[in-house]
Amino acid sequence: MNKDQVKGRAEEAKGKVKEAAGVLLDDKGMETEGNVQKNIGKVQAGFGDLKEEIKDEIKK
Repeated sequence: MNKDQVKGRAEEAKGKVKEAAGVLLDDKGMETEGNVQKNIGKVQAGFGDLKEEIKDEIKK
């Protein structure tokens, strides 16, 4: 696992928590912010996954 995968998944988890808190507290701003943070985390984790795949292909 590389740092982009780890950071991305951590951001995704934080975003999910923030989004859920926004729903529970009926705070649309927090809910939206959490959703954005979650999606940014997904993108970063996906980038990390891609880097790993490329690294694995180069080793072959």
